[in-house]
This record gives sequence, C-alpha cells and structure tokens, in this order.
Amino acid sequence: MSGFLRGTGVALATPFNKDGSIDYAGVTSLVNFCIEGNVEYLVVLGTTAESVTLTKDEKKKLVDHIVKVNSKRLPLVIGIGGNNTGAILEEIKETNLSDFDAILSVVPMYNKPSQEGIYQHYKAINDNTPLPVLLYNVPSRTGTNMTAETTLRLAQLDKIVGIKEAVGDFTQVLKIIKDRPKDFLVISGDDTLALPAVAAGGDGVISVIGQGFPKEFSEMIRLGLSGETEKAFEILYKLLPVVGYAFEEGNPAGIKNILKVKGVCDDNIRLPLISVSESLAKKIREFIVS
Repeated sequence: MSGFLRGTGVALATPFNKDGSIDYAGVTSLVNFCIEGNVEYLVVLGTTAESVTLTKDEKKKLVDHIVKVNSKRLPLVIGIGGNNTGAILEEIKETNLSDFDAILSVVPMYNKPSQEGIYQHYKAINDNTPLPVLLYNVPSRTGTNMTAETTLRLAQLDKIVGIKEAVGDFTQVLKIIKDRPKDFLVISGDDTLALPAVAAGGDGVISVIGQGFPKEFSEMIRLGLSGETEKAFEILYKLLPVVGYAFEEGNPAGIKNILKVKGVCDDNIRLPLISVSESLAKKIREFIVS
C-alpha cells in the first residue's frame, strides 16, 4: 500500500515574492524541477515549506496549486501536524485529501508530551484519518524524542505505515529497523544519514537537499536501495559539502539560496527566518558553478 514511499521524497520549500506573498510561478518551477529530476514523491506543507508562517487560506491555495501542477505525475504527501491533537483531527476532517496518498504528522512540539501522550496522540490520528500516516520524529525542532519503543508500538496500528526519523541518533534508527514489523517504512529525515540508513535496511529519505539536486540525490538513494553502495557513496561524498551548506544557517534559508543559484526560484524567506549570509551564499555559488 505504501511502497511508493520508498526512494526519495522531497520536502518542498515555498517560494515567496519580495513582498512576502507566495510566488506561484516559483512553485510551478520547483515542482517541475523535482519531477524532471526523477524523485519518487513530493511532500507538501512540511517544515521546509515554512508552513508555520502560512495562513490557512495560503495553505489551501498553495496545496491546490501544487496538486494542479503535479497533475497526478507523482504521489503526494501532505504535512498535517501540531501540538493540539483536537485541532489536527479537525484539520484532517476539513482538508480535501482526495489528491494525497499519505499524511506526514510531526511529534507534538512545545508542550513536551510523555511517551504515552505521544502514543495516544498518534492513536487518535490513526483512528480518524482516511489515509496512511507517516510519523515524524525531529527532536531538534519539537523538544521531545519519540523513542524507538514508542515508534515500534505505534507501528502496530493499522494506518501507521512508517516513520520519517530525524533523531540524529543512528543507534535509535537501527533499533527501529531491526525490530519493525514487515512493511513498516523507516525513512530518513536527515540528508547526511539517509544513505547509511538505506544501507542498514531503511527505505529512503524525505529530503531537503533533494529538491536542489533531485537527479543526483534520488539516483544515490536508488543505488543504495539496489545494493550498489560504492557508487551511491561516491555521489554522497560529492554532495556532502553542499548538504552542510544547506543547513549551516538554518532550513530553508540554505536550500532556497541553492534553488536561486540554480535558477529555479528566488530565495525570499519569511521572518523570523532570514536569508543566508553573503559568505555562505558565496560558498554555495562556488560549489554549484565549479
């Protein structure tokens, strides 16, 4: 059912105009750039989309535009998460999910739930969604780590089909891969560790850098999945500097500058985030044009 989530998904950034409004021409350009780069699927309204700064109306218009541009060419995953379980259930109910194949939902942030609270939060989502659900663990943003034990417990629920794991602790990733149920997907949320995770038995990545280098990054993951790890690591080592640059001053400032240099869209960003420094922009440009 969720086999399409193997390989490379990209967490789409949201291009903005200089006045802060959504740049729909830039959105079109970015979606087409990723599709032409042979990624396996697109993730809409993730963290990289600056979704926390988008209004409800902007989210709807952005989603509608991406759905139209994609035109069923690739599977779509939509981010629906937050720290108010009731509000998430209401959003799932109110959102037209007919063009989407799965929901990506992040561990609740700020209110720091216990492991049992995390479990009950996702169980409520599981019991109230028409679509498969990917868990998303990113303690650096949420302030709470969902343990391997909680993930494996949630993996028993019928709508929970996998996890985007960005814990930064490779031992935890290995524990999940080792003890997961059959067909439960372990998807890296860390671009640097994506290939090692695939080599260990993981299923791919939801990537930030993958939208800047879709052909290279998706080929790397496909090689990893097919066991051609030596060739895959050659690509990773070539991309390693720019992966670092993408996150050096925060996401999505880095990837937006990469996309600007590549001529995909501009790099405008919304406060409280700001664009990359001149020194980082210089490093990115030198890497891309060299």
